[in-house]
Amino acid sequence: MFTGIITAVGQIISTQAKGDGLQLVVEVPVGYLDDVTLGDSIAIQGACMTATQFKKNSFTLDISRESLNKTVGLDKVGPVNLEKAMRLNDRLGGHLVSGHVDGAGKVALFSQVANDAYGSWLLRIEAPKELAPFLAYKGSIVVNGVSLTVNKTEDSSNACIVDINIIPHTLQNTTLGKLSQGDAVNLEIDLIARYVARMLESSGV
Repeated sequence: MFTGIITAVGQIISTQAKGDGLQLVVEVPVGYLDDVTLGDSIAIQGACMTATQFKKNSFTLDISRESLNKTVGLDKVGPVNLEKAMRLNDRLGGHLVSGHVDGAGKVALFSQVANDAYGSWLLRIEAPKELAPFLAYKGSIVVNGVSLTVNKTEDSSNACIVDINIIPHTLQNTTLGKLSQGDAVNLEIDLIARYVARMLESSGV
């Protein structure tokens, strides 16, 4: 379980075929792995993965073809958001996040908000239509592992348009600042919304 609060930005430094999937090596900041042990979970761009090998400032993970098919940004060298699995006594700074990507969205717009005193940016994402029932005004969404608040939703014929405000701190401390229009992003819907929908479905409402 995670919170969507990014604890470091790492770098995928190599990808190598392994079976029908890949083996990745991820470089991390000095000291980041001091409290991590073999087999621990680390979320990478919002996808929960298992650390299988360690070096001083890097770790290795195996990613299956299924995970590669369901995510974006984990099949090539480049910067990635990292979050270590939360402990039961940790602060829940974001919201409850499972690390299971529900779908890929597309950046429709990413621009600085005019006349905004805080220098915030508007991130507009086209989310898959099937995620629309789980996305709501002031609800939570995870974008590439980052817990964010939905400011507006609008349903179109083939997508759910989601507007999110990003503050400068988030841009500086995650990979979100590198996004451009047209980029694909990993999305995870709110865990509570998922269970509420399932309960309503089961009750016939």
